[in-house]
Amino acid sequence: MVDNPHFFDPMDEHEDDDFAVNPSEQQTIGDILAQRMGRRSILKGMTFGAALAAGSTMTSQAALALSGPKSSMTFKELPLGYDENHHVAEGYDSQVLLRWGDAVEQGAPAFDPDNQTTQAQLKQFGYNCDFVGYLPLPHGSQNSEHGLLCINHEYTNRHLMFNGIGKNAQDKQSKDQIDIEMAAHGHTVVEIKKTEGQWAVVEGSDYARRINTLETEMELTGPVAGHDRVKTSADPEGKTVIGTINNCAGGVTPWGTVLIAEENFHGYFGGDPAKTPEGANYKRYGMKGKPYYGWHRFHDRFDVEKEPNEPNRFGWMVEIDPYNPQAKPKKRTSLGRFKHEGANALINKDRHVVVYTGDDQRFEYLYKFVSKNKYNYANQEANKDILDEGTLYVAQFRADGNLFWLPLVQGRAPLTAENGFNSQADVLLETRKAADLLGATPMDRPEDVEPNPVTGSVFMMLTNNTKRKSDQTDASNPRAENKHGHILEMTPPGGRGEEADHTSDVFKWNIFLLAGNPANKADGAMYGEGISKDGWLSCPDNVAFDNKGRVWIATDGAPKSGIADGLWAADATGPARAQTRHFFAAPLGAELCGPCFTPDDSTLFVAIQHPGDTKESTFANPSTRWPDFKAGMPPRPSVVAITKKRGGAIG
Repeated sequence: MVDNPHFFDPMDEHEDDDFAVNPSEQQTIGDILAQRMGRRSILKGMTFGAALAAGSTMTSQAALALSGPKSSMTFKELPLGYDENHHVAEGYDSQVLLRWGDAVEQGAPAFDPDNQTTQAQLKQFGYNCDFVGYLPLPHGSQNSEHGLLCINHEYTNRHLMFNGIGKNAQDKQSKDQIDIEMAAHGHTVVEIKKTEGQWAVVEGSDYARRINTLETEMELTGPVAGHDRVKTSADPEGKTVIGTINNCAGGVTPWGTVLIAEENFHGYFGGDPAKTPEGANYKRYGMKGKPYYGWHRFHDRFDVEKEPNEPNRFGWMVEIDPYNPQAKPKKRTSLGRFKHEGANALINKDRHVVVYTGDDQRFEYLYKFVSKNKYNYANQEANKDILDEGTLYVAQFRADGNLFWLPLVQGRAPLTAENGFNSQADVLLETRKAADLLGATPMDRPEDVEPNPVTGSVFMMLTNNTKRKSDQTDASNPRAENKHGHILEMTPPGGRGEEADHTSDVFKWNIFLLAGNPANKADGAMYGEGISKDGWLSCPDNVAFDNKGRVWIATDGAPKSGIADGLWAADATGPARAQTRHFFAAPLGAELCGPCFTPDDSTLFVAIQHPGDTKESTFANPSTRWPDFKAGMPPRPSVVAITKKRGGAIG
């Protein structure tokens, strides 16, 4: 692969996503680590293993090892690089399974990028795929060769979708183009089957479904449903929302549904939020009346001056039942309203359901939800609305290595009427404000948060925080402008795996790694001993675990450091803990999303989002025409299926 430093961050044009909107003066995670360890101990080369994680050996750039503890990973490491194609480690095959515009529902026409229509896009695979979830068929089985694939469509790149439309030309788009964008958002469910080593979409499947922003009805459930602050002229009862937006990551529940996140909802609304009764609420979520999209020009519900409550109907976690294509998606308001990156659910040993989710913006917070009711293994119907009642908690990290979960419950000081919280619905509508008042710990962009099924610990991806100033450097971030991010590990009490008590109010925590290039002294990167020159990563984003409890890390932002975004794998425990190894590289301009294994680890699905999104790249002259590489065909966000050439488990 050829190194190519010409990188365009697709979110640079949307800088509100990268600016802190949190007014809280709580300590940062860096401040806490500085107290816990002492700045000088790290700068003098103290290993993280001795200070933070018993049994973990870390190394700094001064001790980059050419050899070290043997990783359990057996694949030959992929060299770092950056070019117009994707690459996978030697000995593995990668099959492009689904592309933007491919047929999903029956009657979908062949993809024609020069003659797109709304009706076609409503039946075709959407744009910018992110979360990927695999659910076996039949329901309840562990079938790794036949199942449902569920994929989020986070956002659209108009300059790569439409000929002659610039990045910031939302005011010049036609209504047809706007409606196509709305149709390309949302979620896709397809049936897939593996035959003779190759995956294929099952045509004409009854499960096939496109969930979109333009037409799909969704139900508001939980404490916010029916509240005055979510009522609109089109929905005077405040219980039915059309569509979902900015669906980033997500998770598969133990009961066979998927949870999909609504992340940067603030960028979809025109009009001046300050002119509405919700002005202060919307300001805390970054709404400034400068939308990324021109939807409000043709759809009044995206104009806050015409429909001031509409933004309160977004920013939730949406639960979808892919096994029932007639089931209405449900926005589970008990999980809080903020810029969700994803949600991962488990059934605790006491049968309460626990869901972890992060708020993906600089200096925002980590949350968990604990259900009121216990999971009923004997009666699945009794579990269908288990996420509607329970307690939402926000994390506060302490310098002594303890993590305290603070309940967001109306009536408990300071979440009272005196502070604007007249009901639990108010707490959930303004989750960020409530967390501010409780003294939660501001984090460096909490993205994917997922429990390790083998160890029981919980990993959180902290992607970066380039707004950290030089006078804010500390023991955990001994570098101004933290552009590489890090990974945090949190350990509940009770034991390993299923014995871990995720309902506990107190966890332990440690740093798994600090990302960046160990050969670059200024990065201050720290990994497991023995990391190779190709093993370092930047900007951890999504995470998955295989059946051995090994961690697979997807990145978003590595091209700013001259390497492709991609996938890295590492042992989570043992002598090679945090010794990351490079497995997959995304093509030019793309980030790597949604790593997802089949139950037997024989297939790994990944999503390639915004390929070709580099500086000066356009529909007519893209920097790559991945994955088709055909004249006239623009780059197409796609899902890739990775398998081992001779079969067997990946890794």
